[in-house]
Amino acid sequence: MSQLFVRTLREDPADAEVPSHRWLVRAGYVRRVAPGIYSWLPLGLRVLHKVETIVREEMNAIGAQEVHFPALLPREPYEATGRWTEYGPNIFRIVDRKGSDYLLGPTHEEMFTLMVKDMYSSYKDLPLSLYQIQTKYRDEARPRAGILRGREFVMKDAYSFDIDDEAMERSYNAHRDAYVKIFDRLGFDYVIVQADAGAMGGSASEEFLAIAANGEDTFVRSPGDYAANVEAVTTPTPDAIPFDDAPAAHVESTPDSPTIESLVALSNAQFARADREWTAADTLKNVVFMLRGVDGSRTPLVIGLPGDREVDPKRLETAVAPAEAEPFTDADFEANPELVKGYIGPVRDGQAVLGEEGSSKVRYLLDPRVVSGTRWITGANLAGHHVYDLVAGRDFTADGTIDVAEVREGDPAPDGSGPLTLSRGIEMGHVFQLGRKYAEALGLKVLDQNGKLVTVTMGSYGVGVSRAVAAVAEGTADDKGLCWPREIAPFDVMVLATGKGDEVAQEAERIAGELDELGVATLLDDRKASPGVKFADSEILGVPTIVVVGRGLAEGQVEIRDRRTGAARNVAVADAVHQVVTDIDPETP
Repeated sequence: MSQLFVRTLREDPADAEVPSHRWLVRAGYVRRVAPGIYSWLPLGLRVLHKVETIVREEMNAIGAQEVHFPALLPREPYEATGRWTEYGPNIFRIVDRKGSDYLLGPTHEEMFTLMVKDMYSSYKDLPLSLYQIQTKYRDEARPRAGILRGREFVMKDAYSFDIDDEAMERSYNAHRDAYVKIFDRLGFDYVIVQADAGAMGGSASEEFLAIAANGEDTFVRSPGDYAANVEAVTTPTPDAIPFDDAPAAHVESTPDSPTIESLVALSNAQFARADREWTAADTLKNVVFMLRGVDGSRTPLVIGLPGDREVDPKRLETAVAPAEAEPFTDADFEANPELVKGYIGPVRDGQAVLGEEGSSKVRYLLDPRVVSGTRWITGANLAGHHVYDLVAGRDFTADGTIDVAEVREGDPAPDGSGPLTLSRGIEMGHVFQLGRKYAEALGLKVLDQNGKLVTVTMGSYGVGVSRAVAAVAEGTADDKGLCWPREIAPFDVMVLATGKGDEVAQEAERIAGELDELGVATLLDDRKASPGVKFADSEILGVPTIVVVGRGLAEGQVEIRDRRTGAARNVAVADAVHQVVTDIDPETP
């Protein structure tokens, strides 16, 4: 310890938001260089390499082969797949001295595809799985939580190449099974959820989420084992409702009611129902956004949804990608006078305003709950007025549906098994059945059994290696510091010399030396520091087993502490090494 390049801190870093960030910095595992960019110190690097080893062992076990690509990549392959523009501001773009465009790789589908195209040409070469463990770069708009969401991070990305969809599914399942083994070994609670493929493309997509109260991803589960992140949740569509006896729509003066709350209050005061009070769920909220396309175009979009729901920004982002949804500004309202702020609705004076059939030609999409026959209070597209008993399918239609409303605790599960429960998690791994998107764009074809050229089908599989370090820390740290599972801890044992005199130091050094000779990774705290400092540092560093050589040595005893449980016991000094080794591996003779 006196020679280890480490400095523990007694105060939390000012920008620490979550436990993993706080303790990894305070324990001297990482140091901040810039927002979202961190240096790895010796202790942190030991943990990172152990995570890499677990990932590498399980990938090799399914026959995947390791390669390594550069991080600096040319523009052309990404332009061929459309991702040079689709990624928008999320990638680092670079121009070299000759004026050529490059990027820092956020992910490497294009590179893997081109490498296989360059080397393989027959079905006999397949199936093939390749992977790399490499630093990636993404220009996060809001890097946060230390290494959980950085601009530079270590990732394992793997890709499978198969002759057809059936073979690709086998490869997908093999990688999925490997991920289960990886995350089981890493030692934290996780859940596998349905996910949206996003900019990656492809069909089937699942995420491995570490369950964490501070996680930035929200996921849902049902009694029937349905699980999905909120971006991928599908809202069950209710049955259509007959509307033959529905009253005719009628416009009413509703001054000073531009919000759902004010509209409901006014409706109950002036247009009371006989059966019950009006609620926000009876209103059709029409929220307007400006969609900015990757080509810079700007298109208005109105989303109609029940007034007791809000648009979820992440679900919206996923639904409109690669375009981006921006707030509708006062200038946008001035440019689109048919949209009356606070009173937007699909009709005016009984005539369609929104959608392809509408006079405004503004695109109009509805929440799946707005089915034919449902009756609504909504804006009349006239300041200070709303229309009542407006019936979907009779009085208005839309251009389609969009499932972007917030998902709530208790919502019905898509599988019909009961209510949904919401939890938080950290995305640790993501597996995709990519299909032929990248192979088609880049011309990856091989000859099949009949000598015919066919497009190869692909799978993509990512693991956040550096993020795993933070996720494990997040799930295991306590109020004293880090608390590593043994398989990825930087050391198995920390030996503390806490008493005065040469005998204590010599005995601590002997125990540490014998453990080291037996292959036990051991850190000896030989510093000229107080016992209190050494105890505090041993707790912050989070090494699983702590051996205390101190005052008990006069009675022939040392103390063995379990960092994770807090249990402590005294053992004879002569038995200390054997006891520690047995604790680590109970089958040791």
